[in-house]
Formats: sequence, structure tokens, C-alpha cells
Amino acid sequence: MKAVLYERFGETPEVVSLPDPAPVPHGVVIKVEATGVCRSDWHGWMGHDADVTLPHVPGHELAGTVAAVGKDVSKWWRGDRVTVPFVGGCGSCPECHAGHQQVCHSQFQPGFTHWGSFAEYVSIHHADLNLVALPETMGFATAASLGCRFATSFRAVADQGRVSGGQWVAVHGCGGVGLSAVMIATALGANVIAVDISEEKLALARSLGAVAGVDASTAADAAEAVREISRGGAHVSLDALGHPDTCFNSVNCLRKRGKHVQVGLMLADHSTPQVPMARVIADELEILGSHGMQAHRYGAMLDMVQSGKLAPGRLIGQEISLEQSVASLMEMDRFQSVGATVITRF
Repeated sequence: MKAVLYERFGETPEVVSLPDPAPVPHGVVIKVEATGVCRSDWHGWMGHDADVTLPHVPGHELAGTVAAVGKDVSKWWRGDRVTVPFVGGCGSCPECHAGHQQVCHSQFQPGFTHWGSFAEYVSIHHADLNLVALPETMGFATAASLGCRFATSFRAVADQGRVSGGQWVAVHGCGGVGLSAVMIATALGANVIAVDISEEKLALARSLGAVAGVDASTAADAAEAVREISRGGAHVSLDALGHPDTCFNSVNCLRKRGKHVQVGLMLADHSTPQVPMARVIADELEILGSHGMQAHRYGAMLDMVQSGKLAPGRLIGQEISLEQSVASLMEMDRFQSVGATVITRF
């Protein structure tokens, strides 16, 4: 198969020919039809993720068709159209038994714990637990965006933030995760304030339902701007980027007893951000993490997509080739296109 491979962290990956994977007994092999290029892939390439061993094939936002099935798999067949959460559960640990596969003790992550989807084929473990069937009407490029950005945002907004109608929600960072959160929070009836340093991304956020935008590059105090617009502060605020500044502003823009949800990864030099802890205590703020979404929760999200309340396809920016993904991956720290970049040509 053709795949993107890097042998050293931070050095230019290459498109190479590798052996096709075979399914483990409890797994399947998926023929990849589309896969997103995500900032998390950039973190892996830079060596920020301890799960990545070299040489490595990145990629974790994928959709495609089942190409081969392990002998112990009972729910899936060749040709099935599927996607998969970026965090997979083992099915045996206490968290999996409780339905919390996104924090499984023995979790696997394609593109991190093993070779990923910047390739023609990818191996997925514990398929009966972790695969998600795709509606026939959903294109593969749209489906690829569900596995990380959109599903992660759905759980962060709906399950962790428990956003409800009439609340004020601030979204800091309008990349793929942030724009997904804007759309989802709007669909749940919230008043969304988008925060970013790009007027182009703020304009897209407004088109997806944000009632206001704050340009953090020109605002004297982005958190204060959110508090002023929302007349007292956000009920729920998300750091969708993963940066000390956006994390601080997200906590600092909350009203009393508000919720901060950390969605963007905080790794390497950003792993210990400053938090206004005096406000957390005095205002009884909640600080929550959000790490992917379980396969069994996809049904609620897909129902909203099928009903037209959510339109993840609007978040797709560029569709590129596998060869073009090398440059796209390496540029993730200094340039992100408007909308999600998806590999659709292999």
C-alpha cells in the first residue's frame, strides 16, 4: 500500500510503499477513502506524544470501507461503510464496562499507538466495540471529519459542557474543533461567541451560527470582551485550540459557576498553562477535560446530522492528495486553512 511514513521526529515524511496490514482476530482492515489532517497529527510528528514509536504512519480521522475481517468479529462485513473514534476501547477494563471507552485503560489510537490512516489501508482493533456504521447518504470526506474534530466537539459541548438553550457559550479558537463546537452549540440553542485571531475564521463562525465574534489579536482583553457581550460571562467556554493564552482566556471569561472545557491538546511547552485559580475558587468554576467520544454515542450525533440540524460537510476546506499531505502536516503549527483539510486522493 501507499502511505506517508516518517522515521525521525520533525523531519520531512515520505510517501512510500508498505505491506498491506492484516486484521488481528478481533479487528478489521479498512480501505481508507478519506482522512483528515489534524493538529494532533502534527504533535505526533513533532514527538510530543509518548505513544508514537518510529518509524510511523500518522492519521486518525478516517472513513472508508471494510476490506478484511478478523475471525472473531461478528458485527461487520467486507464492504461496510464505516468510521471510527480516534480513541478505541479494549472492551475489558472498568471504564469500558461503564461505557467510557474514550478513557479506556488500554486504549488504542490509530496514528499514535499504531500506524494510522495516511495510507490506503489501516488496521482497527476491537471492531465490534469501536466501529461506527455510516449513513449511505454521508460522503467519506464528511465522515472523516467526525472521528476527531466533530465528535470530540460534540461530546465536549453536549456531554461535558451540558450546553442547553439560551446559554452563552464561548469558543476560543476557530479551527476544525472550534468551528464544529460553534455549529453544535448553536444547534443546541446556545448563544455562541467565537474568539480567534483571524477575521476570516470569525466570519465562517458567524455563518455557522455564532452571534458574535471577538478578534483576540485586536481586543484589549478577549475575556473581558466575552463577559461584556454575554452580560456577565459565558455559562460554558471551550479552549478548542490548546494554547496557554486560549486556556487562560477561556477560564477567565466565565460567569460564576461556569464551566471551562479543555478540548485542544496542551503538550510539550504548553502542558502546564497558567490558570486564574483564585477565580476558579471564588466563583466555583468547573474545569473539565474532554477526550474524544465513544462509538456508542455517535448515534445521537448522526441523528442530528440526518435531521439537518448539523452539517459537518460545511466545515470541509481543502481536499488534497496523499502526496500533498506531507506539506500540510508540516505546516500545521504555522498555517491552518479555513475549514478541515481532508485527504481524499490516494
